[in-house]
Amino acid sequence: MAEFNIKGRVSQVQKRILGKTNYEVSVVGFGGIPIQRVDKKEAMTLISAASDQGINFIDTATGYSDSEALIGYGIEHDGRDKWIVATKCPLRDYEGMKNAINSSLEKLRIEVIDLYQLHNVSSEVDFQQVMGDKGALKALKEAKAEGKIKEIGITSHSVEMLEKAIETGEFSTIQFPYNLVERQGEKLFQRAKELNLGVIIMKPIAGGAISNPTLSLKFIMENDNISVMIPGMDKIEHIIENCKVAKFPSKLTHDEREAIKVEAEALGNVFCRRCGYCGPCPVGINIPGQMVLEGYFLRYDLKDWAKKRYAEQVIKASDCIGCGQCEPKCPYNLDIRGSMKRIHQNLG
Repeated sequence: MAEFNIKGRVSQVQKRILGKTNYEVSVVGFGGIPIQRVDKKEAMTLISAASDQGINFIDTATGYSDSEALIGYGIEHDGRDKWIVATKCPLRDYEGMKNAINSSLEKLRIEVIDLYQLHNVSSEVDFQQVMGDKGALKALKEAKAEGKIKEIGITSHSVEMLEKAIETGEFSTIQFPYNLVERQGEKLFQRAKELNLGVIIMKPIAGGAISNPTLSLKFIMENDNISVMIPGMDKIEHIIENCKVAKFPSKLTHDEREAIKVEAEALGNVFCRRCGYCGPCPVGINIPGQMVLEGYFLRYDLKDWAKKRYAEQVIKASDCIGCGQCEPKCPYNLDIRGSMKRIHQNLG
């Protein structure tokens, strides 16, 4: 069909405003995690294909292996003016973040980053560190004053942390998981919209756990509080299929809603929503974090990267003592102790 010709732009994806940034972004963006699996030439091809389909927002991170560098080559090849570029860094301190910003600029091969985000601020300790006098936010604000970055955002898997962050007035965007299984952020998104903050959706197909990506993207698009969703894409057919939803948006049919309900119920018995209610673990395991790493291993096919990240952790699934304190607190009745054993078998 002509609409989906990689070289043609017969139809364009729907655009939305990214909050107070006033960036007009494609409602489907380019998630930069799985691009780690391709080489430089293929990365350039993918990014050009995404641009041809109307995608103009791309999100990566310092922690995604060589994702920043590959995206940098792609943007340079495709044209800097076609892209709104977002990246993020998990460092919490001032000096570390200063160095990370300069490194990101170099790897992305650009002079200014459109959106730089604090990455995965998911605990009170993290929040106090980044917001403190010697915290990462100070480095981001200085970089913005110097013209190295344009806007500052924050990402998390914790509703509570983002509820706190958005009331500070320091951020232009938030990034949080949302899909037909993980719906815990809906009130957060509504409040962010009231404050004119852009809402970026990570894990729109639950890290590949959802069997029908199209239905999940359609479900997300029905929420007017959402600015952009960033499914990971490392194949041209992924780009075309994801953009198809945003080029010809339509409400879910009755049958599609029933299909979503069935899948959500099925995944509910095995899928961690990262709500954090299971904590604190008496030995300090970040239980949702372990679940996320396993998802990268199982569903993103980033086995070596996930194993490396697992090995770098001081406290991990293998440290589980089987006390079971977490399980009664899980609102989804997950077998957390069994999951910890399985995660260590996969990643250890």
